[in-house]
Amino acid sequence: MPAIPALRRRFEKRSLRRVLVVYVMIGCLLPLVFMFALTYSSIYSILFGKIQSGILSSLTQEASSLENTINNLDFASKQFALDGQIVDEVSAFLEEPKIYTKSQIMESINEKINLVNFTNPYLGLTAYILPSADDPILFSNLTMDRRFDTSALPRFIEYNGAVYFGPHRTLYTNSSNMVFSEQRIVHVQGDEVLYIYLESNYDLFRKILGQQTYGMPVAHLLANEQGGISFIEDDAIPGNVLAAAGADDRQTHFEAGGYHLFRYSSPQGWQLLAAVKKSDFDSEIRAWMLKMIALALATLAFAGGLAFLIWKQVYRPLRKVNVEIVRMAENRTTPVAYTQVEEFDFVLSNFQEMKIKINELILEVEEKEKQKGKFEIEKLLSQINPHFLHNTLNTVQWLARANGQKEIDKLVTLLVKVLHYNLGKQSLIVTARDELEAMRNYMELQRIRYDYEFEFNVSAEEEILSVAVPRFLLQPLVENAIYHGMSERNGRIDVAIASYGSSHALFRVEDNGAGLDAKEMERLLSDEDADSRRKGMGIGLSYVNRMLRRYFGDDMTFSIESEPGIGTKVSIVIPRLTTEQLEE
Repeated sequence: MPAIPALRRRFEKRSLRRVLVVYVMIGCLLPLVFMFALTYSSIYSILFGKIQSGILSSLTQEASSLENTINNLDFASKQFALDGQIVDEVSAFLEEPKIYTKSQIMESINEKINLVNFTNPYLGLTAYILPSADDPILFSNLTMDRRFDTSALPRFIEYNGAVYFGPHRTLYTNSSNMVFSEQRIVHVQGDEVLYIYLESNYDLFRKILGQQTYGMPVAHLLANEQGGISFIEDDAIPGNVLAAAGADDRQTHFEAGGYHLFRYSSPQGWQLLAAVKKSDFDSEIRAWMLKMIALALATLAFAGGLAFLIWKQVYRPLRKVNVEIVRMAENRTTPVAYTQVEEFDFVLSNFQEMKIKINELILEVEEKEKQKGKFEIEKLLSQINPHFLHNTLNTVQWLARANGQKEIDKLVTLLVKVLHYNLGKQSLIVTARDELEAMRNYMELQRIRYDYEFEFNVSAEEEILSVAVPRFLLQPLVENAIYHGMSERNGRIDVAIASYGSSHALFRVEDNGAGLDAKEMERLLSDEDADSRRKGMGIGLSYVNRMLRRYFGDDMTFSIESEPGIGTKVSIVIPRLTTEQLEE
């Protein structure tokens, strides 16, 4: 029994919130209900008319394409049946007894058939048919089913003196597409009865009856001049719908068997219908209804939130939260005291987690400060070695000069320049001229090391030498050419620096070595190429790629082209910027 009074007290405690929620929801939802009632009939009429006109427009467009197909077949058949030159050649072929002459006439007729088909891309199979012959197919532009029988084809219409069939499967043996076909009599000399048989392009029917323009699932029906349904796109359409579609009725829109049907009656004698399920037809209207429901739910949520904000103004819990914030400044390790109100306790729980994280971060910062002094000392010690190395090499250089050792003097001089550039404190941004000079010194050292076994050539445009580049842009490229592109035959490394359009510069290093495969190129661009780093200055192509992306982003190109046995070409295209622009 004690639980009942506790439950009663709990509801009494939340009564203010419940009252606020109820009143605010009524105030927000009532105008929405009146607006929905007033606009429903108008919106429904507008959407219904929009969907209906859209379907009729798409249906008219498809029917127009189908009419053009029939007219194109009519025009082409007249070319084959009424053109005096072609008809005369066909007559001559039928009457000619000599095989050689017949073959010449056949070749001429085939050329004319191919010419007409080439100039009429809407045509497919074309054939002259002689029903009385053992092989009725006299000429055809494509391989055709020899069991030719137009009586087996679905009759469509009779139009302008010709009979049209379809849609049916093409008689072209290597296709199964649906086509329209036409048969027209050809008047030749003698008693022979000859026909010209034409089919529409094999892909034309599928393109005409498309689904894309409707915006909803549509099934097409095609009725011939007798009113019979000659084509059904969806076999699931009920029989009563097909019966209504085949009726002699000129209504453009009617309903039958749970479908909306839209009709287009062609002057050529056929009808094209589009059948849409009522559920699909009403989908946009339902979508509007769902939007209205979503709006109502959003309004409901807004009303609840508004009521919650008002209720949240309860003084006591808010004061406790404020006390906890003030206490944190005095003692950040003391746990928070909860208010026993769920929402405020949730905030205080997050506040407690924040305090814990802040304490952890403070400890972490203190530890990092302790390590900072140690790192500064190690950094100072790391700077001693380069200076000591420079001073020692300078001493060796002077000793070599004093003893007349010119080669050693040259070698040490080059090494000092390379080390000065690589270990110096210059900015990460230099000019192409500085980078090229450092690369020349490095390559001269490598040539001495390899006893001049390879040639090294540089081609540089003067105007590009002032372009700003990241340090060590070229050195990794020539290192790659040495360690991965050296050939046993006469090695050659070519470096080109040139303009690339009006706003970019091209840097290219090319060798005539053994080339690289895709796996090797991927390894060079990764951080795993440890062998080359030990051989060279410790800077790989991955560094170049990272630096280019850091400074130029997508406005640069870094590519490697390689062909086994031919060589490797590394190309870089970057914007032409000054050092001030690149350092910004």
